[in-house]
Amino acid sequence: MKTRDTIINAQSVHKVFGQNFHALKGINFKIQRGEVVVIIGPSGSGKSTFLRCLNFLEQPTAGSIEVDGVVIPAGSPSRQQLHQIRQIRAKMGMVFQQFNLFPHMTVLGNVIEGPVTVKKIAKKSAIQKAEELLNWVGLSDKRDEFPARLSGGPQQRVAIARSLAMEPEIMLFDEPTSALDPELVGEVVEVMERLAKEGMTIVAVTHEMHFARNVADRVMIMDEGQWIEEGPPDEIFTNPAEERSRQFLAHVL
Repeated sequence: MKTRDTIINAQSVHKVFGQNFHALKGINFKIQRGEVVVIIGPSGSGKSTFLRCLNFLEQPTAGSIEVDGVVIPAGSPSRQQLHQIRQIRAKMGMVFQQFNLFPHMTVLGNVIEGPVTVKKIAKKSAIQKAEELLNWVGLSDKRDEFPARLSGGPQQRVAIARSLAMEPEIMLFDEPTSALDPELVGEVVEVMERLAKEGMTIVAVTHEMHFARNVADRVMIMDEGQWIEEGPPDEIFTNPAEERSRQFLAHVL
């Protein structure tokens, strides 16, 4: 059974790029441990920027982000806060649109790199864990291949296994299927669905409405750096309250 304590709490998060591009405008966001939240909305609405702020790949301009009890305010982080940010990142796996695999390493090498170099786990133990994960994502037979020899779907599943090898408490997905050919999307979505069923906390920016409708606990719609509305998938997809939501959903459903 899923426990329901808050694991991420973002308060009044703003992000300004350059002099005047206000990408995020006072975002408030909470997610409970074990919850699956899907963020949808038009291109350029701030979805990926928000996801990158959650693990400080982008530094918020104003507001604060709390992860598992550690609060990081916006602004240039202190030395102590940089240490805390590294701890936060260790709890968050992130899967990007592009697979970002190391081309000079085998599939197995990619998966063990983080645990061995960052967490200082013994290589033998890391290999054992990596083999379990590659089996879990259906790629045991590809462990000695190089990424260039794999198509997009398997590469993205390697990227998921690589994130899981760090034993994160939260998984962030930034449009993980947008770079894939349509016939390869399903195999990545299936892995995401299995993660959700096993109780992983997930924040996903995705265009895969099937995943949003069938797996998410909540769907949140963003436009122009703000939430338009949020709610259970059935409510959002069947009876959206806001006109902007209806216009967006009319284009994607």
